[in-house]
Parts: sequence; C-alpha cells; structure tokens
Amino acid sequence: MRENFDIIYDRKNTDSVKWDCADRFFQGAEVLPMWVADMDFQAPREVTEAIRLRNEQGIYGYTESMPESFRAAFANWVQRRHGWAVRPEWLCHTPGVVPALYTAVIAFTEPGDRIMIQPPVYPPFCSIIRENGRQPVLNPLKIEGGRYVMDFDDMERQMKSGVKMLILCSPHNPVGRVWERDELLHLGRLCLENDVLLVSDEIHADIVFAGRRHLPAASLSRLIEQKSITCMAASKTFGLAGLITSTAIIPNPQLMARFHHQLQVMGLDSGNVFGITASLAAYRHGEEWLEQLLKYLAGNLLFLKDFLAEHIPQIEFILPEGTYLVWLDCRKLGLSPRNLSAMLTEKAKIGLNEGTAFGCEGAGFQRINIACPRSILQECLQRLERAVRSESGQQVQSRQ
Repeated sequence: MRENFDIIYDRKNTDSVKWDCADRFFQGAEVLPMWVADMDFQAPREVTEAIRLRNEQGIYGYTESMPESFRAAFANWVQRRHGWAVRPEWLCHTPGVVPALYTAVIAFTEPGDRIMIQPPVYPPFCSIIRENGRQPVLNPLKIEGGRYVMDFDDMERQMKSGVKMLILCSPHNPVGRVWERDELLHLGRLCLENDVLLVSDEIHADIVFAGRRHLPAASLSRLIEQKSITCMAASKTFGLAGLITSTAIIPNPQLMARFHHQLQVMGLDSGNVFGITASLAAYRHGEEWLEQLLKYLAGNLLFLKDFLAEHIPQIEFILPEGTYLVWLDCRKLGLSPRNLSAMLTEKAKIGLNEGTAFGCEGAGFQRINIACPRSILQECLQRLERAVRSESGQQVQSRQ
C-alpha cells in the first residue's frame, strides 16, 4: 500500500513535547517546531491495528518486558537490515535508549571515571556523564574533504591517558554520518587495546539513505562484540518514542548480568504493554512502510538542499548519510549563537536546536528535523528566507 506522508496531522493539545512544549523551550515564542527528533507521520497501519486489538481487552496489567515473540522478531529485523546474527539471550529490555545509557554509565564506571564522547553530539551524552559524577573526555569530530570524520590520533592519545568507556553515536546525531567498516574497526581496536567499554547508541540505525549501510559496531568482530553494549529501538524508525521501549544487545554474559542487575536496582526492568505490542508489529510488518519513508525523507532532503542553494546560499550543510536530522551551517550569516537563535525564534518563528547544545563545536550551527510533511518543511524554509533577508537588510543599514 502506498503511504501518504504529505498528510498534516494536528498534534497540538496532545501533550506533544514537540508541539505543545515548544513555546516553553523557546521562551514563549510561538514557533513552527522543527527541533526534537520526533516524526510528524502516523505509524504503520499494522502498528496502530496491533495497539487497537490489544486495547480491546481493556486490561493493562504488568507486562513481560522481553517475550520470546519479541526476541525473535527483533533478531530477525537486525539480521535482515544490518546483517548481524544476534542471539535471543543477548537482548535486554530498556525503557528508552537514554535510560539504557544511564544504566551503562552507573553499572560499569565509578564517580570520577573518564568517559569519551565525540562532539558535536546528542546533548544527553554529556549530561549523563556529568550528572553521574563522571568526567567527559572530548574527542571532537573534524571535517575533512567536506565530511565529518573521527580524529583517531586524538582518540588514541586520550585513551592512553585513561578512559573507561566510549559512547558512540551511530549513525551520528547531529552530523548525519553513517560510519564505515574501516572507521568502526579502528575505533574498536583502540577500545580493545585500552580496555575501553564501547557503548553504541544506534537508535537511528534504520534511517540510512541510499548508497550507505549501517554496520553495528559490535558485529564487526568477536572481540569487539564481547566488549560492547549496543542500544537500538523502533522509536525513531516508526515514530514510537512515547512508548518508551528499546533494546540493549549485550553478547557478553558477565556484562549482561551486571547491566540487568543495575536495571532492577533502579526499577527500570518492567515492560510497557503498548510499547512491546507496537514494536513487535513494527519489526514484523513495518519494512515496506520504512522503505517508503526513506524515499520521502530523501525527497525532503533534496528539497531542503535546492531551496537553500537558490534562496539562502549563506546557509550550508553537509548532506547527511543517515538520520532525519540536518546540521545547518549558519556561520556565514555573521551572527553570534545567541543572536542567531533569536533571529530564528523571533523573526523566522521557527524552532530549531541551537548548535552549542551539542558542544562548543556547534557554535554557528542549528539542527533541523526534516521528518515532516513537505509543505511544513517548505513553510519553515520560507519563514527562514524572509528572516535572513530582513536580518541582512538591517546589517547593511547598520554599516551605512
């Protein structure tokens, strides 16, 4: 069945963080929200139908967090989409990837331990480390040949000075890199040589554009597999974030036991009845829907690229290889990060993610979410064009 991703659904007054909390996050400005990584598309019909049928019972008691049916469906999905033969006993339910990262940090490190991240990167990575009394070790990405890459020389140097864990973002949020085999093998080798636990956030694994393939870092060698924790979910893929259901893949039984014990200690080992139902249906029946989604997102990406080139050439971006998030380079506008954000919220009336939230490397950048009907993306860009023209006119007048 052909999906219609152009339909606009009114999400206001549904307690949506993206739509109903935007004014709060943008200091009272009434903005068109293009920020948090939350799609504005309905989930596959098979998912909504599975939830409807489960709801008909009208009983919402305690739910097994990882039933055998789910283990089988998830393992089949990972094998088909990513070529990794995961075993059912490697799987552990978590109530979201961020809680899984918290669990890993608490379970496998001590206060004061050093944990490596690669900014600009998803903001919770740094807050998880700091809020638990650990020290973030920054291994910033660098741009080479018009592409973000890892700085392995810096990584190796800092690991030799003592790093306990590396939290990898794969595909990378916000720069959109889909890491290649050689890159992941290099990273894995350094982790093994320096006894660094690799925790890989692969929540965007399924959102990868044509010509690229997501490779789970742990799938590349038996040694890396045994020194890793991989976090995946159907939430970004199928728009199920509010159902707080994700999966940690932990092949090492000692690591699994320690991780699961920490989940129990924190009371995070219970399942969500609709989360399990929806994710199971998505993994079993959502592949055709996903393929259509990826084509639509690629169309949105091309629309964004052409619009900026024609109407706002001052704003550039490196074409993302994965995720539905785009890292906009606004530095040619000549605005400070604070003035750039003010221009976007107060003049353009659009809500994007401010670049410095991803680290100081994000100064002058903004992150935009393109997982929406194209007409909404068009409205956002037209607002942005008018605001940039107004701002440019004011700057010219101020110099005269």
